[in-house]
Amino acid sequence: MQLVKAEVVVTSPDRNFVTLRLETDEGVVGLGDATLNGRELAVVAYLQEHVVPLLIGRDAARIEDTWQFLYRSAYWRRGPVTMAAIAAVDIALWDIKAKAAGMPLYQLLGGASRNGLLAYGHASGKELPELFDSIREHQEKGFRAIRVQTGVPGLKSIYGIASNATYDGGRYDHEPAQRGDLPQEEDWDTRSYLRHVPTVFEAVRHEFGPELPLLHDSHHRLTPIQAAKLGKSLEPYDLFWLEDVTPAENQEALRLVRQHTTTPLAIGEIFNTVWDYQLIIREQLIDYVRSAVTHTGGITHLKKVLDYAGQYQIKSGMHGPTDISPVGLAAQMHLGLAIHNFGIQEYMQHGARTDEVFRQSFTFTDGLLHPGNEPGLGVELDLAEAAKYEYQRAYLPFNRLADGTVHDW
Repeated sequence: MQLVKAEVVVTSPDRNFVTLRLETDEGVVGLGDATLNGRELAVVAYLQEHVVPLLIGRDAARIEDTWQFLYRSAYWRRGPVTMAAIAAVDIALWDIKAKAAGMPLYQLLGGASRNGLLAYGHASGKELPELFDSIREHQEKGFRAIRVQTGVPGLKSIYGIASNATYDGGRYDHEPAQRGDLPQEEDWDTRSYLRHVPTVFEAVRHEFGPELPLLHDSHHRLTPIQAAKLGKSLEPYDLFWLEDVTPAENQEALRLVRQHTTTPLAIGEIFNTVWDYQLIIREQLIDYVRSAVTHTGGITHLKKVLDYAGQYQIKSGMHGPTDISPVGLAAQMHLGLAIHNFGIQEYMQHGARTDEVFRQSFTFTDGLLHPGNEPGLGVELDLAEAAKYEYQRAYLPFNRLADGTVHDW
């Protein structure tokens, strides 16, 4: 099969999504996710102006060759824009191959290694009563593992608190990228955070018991010694993982963190290639790989990362908030179902309008995700529905300290 058409579709039902739609001369259509939260149009331009012209006439079956061609021929390698564009092509080609084979994608990746994918939801609250209600709501939805994000006394608005964000006048649980011409400013105080968070997990464990897997995201805001202190202070509460404790660019910092705490560490949602992981996997400085298929060169490349991680008993924890489109989420489900070293899948439920644009076959039952058994990814794009929602500029927030200094968000 040859590729005869390549179209970049931008739609904004509940938030902005970028989808690559490839079509072969036999009429088989494949979809790929190219969404890069807050910088979506950069990937659109990369695809439309530089990648799409290279695809027409190519053999749709040559997935590895196409990946290497797009990566190596550009000369300017790596980075989120390049790797999201390559990922979109890669995911769409896998979708085409599986549809042509008449089977769900995970079968082409080696078949299922498990019955379903343990998923975690996102509970949050400015104070304990709101947080407890949010945890119970997620348990009622079927989640058997829950990320806990909490407000901090004295801070008005911080990362991860769903009730801080509104969408069309209501709570959207939880989309940090707010539509508007400028990013929203949030505030931060690390010492207050370090004092408060252990008391929250103590209260959560007292209320919900020792068996519930709990996760927490520090979102790159701590220095290495602060991260070590937090990990050590949370050890009594048996976290499933502590995520993104320091800015990911400073990989050596995790050596210090690792020396001081046995709390499991997850990192990598802003990593884009296996080369970003070389040191921290080889030295076993993390326990979970956080990369998304969408931002890490697609299924072809992320599978190589996870195969490498598996040599060191490091598991997957693929990034899956609402800025990963249903196409990207489906790709992760298929990959997670097939690999041996699956750990857990982040799962934020998309809004109703998004589910109308992207028709999906996955299931979420008893805390487990499954991509379904439709040929390909199991996602179809309704072009007419997508056309109803034009792109709207949206930015992720940023942090300032009390003295006005810009801080990691």
